[in-house]
Amino acid sequence: MALVKDNTILQLIRGSLGRQVTVYERNGQIIMAKKRGPSNSKPTAKQLEARYKMTLAAGRARMLLNDPEIKAYYASLAGPGQNAYNMAVKDAYHSPEIQNLRLEDAEVIVTAKDEFRVVEVKVQVADAAGAIIESASAILARNGVDWHYKITVLPAGGKVIVLAVDLPGNKTVRELLLR
Repeated sequence: MALVKDNTILQLIRGSLGRQVTVYERNGQIIMAKKRGPSNSKPTAKQLEARYKMTLAAGRARMLLNDPEIKAYYASLAGPGQNAYNMAVKDAYHSPEIQNLRLEDAEVIVTAKDEFRVVEVKVQVADAAGAIIESASAILARNGVDWHYKITVLPAGGKVIVLAVDLPGNKTVRELLLR
């Protein structure tokens, strides 16, 4: 790969020259590189999984960008050489992360992060048999990361199930066993 500077002829050329060289522009720079051909090897299971995940992310991104407010949100986060679609695909590709889940005086505190934003955290309390006793959304704290939910009943041997959801609808579930 070579960066082209001050060449009048290559300022006007884009595309492939024969089967040897490709000339393209990225972020205002002209780049000359060896022309790539198709791969002869079969994709691995991880590659197929990544392709499938990317296909789903691209579909979700297209659906998200139909809403002008969400499109403006992603456009505001785009850097040089990026657009709202790039940001929406990046957001749809990654699920939110529940970094911490703790119980303090019958209050569940969930630390959930996403590169863009977590839109909702749902908390469910189940008894020892697995039946859901209560279920509601947690409230976002002022720090923008912690979500709080006050439990009314703490069943012995039960569990707290937390579901974090981001803007594209990706979900992450985590459980906390009660003693």
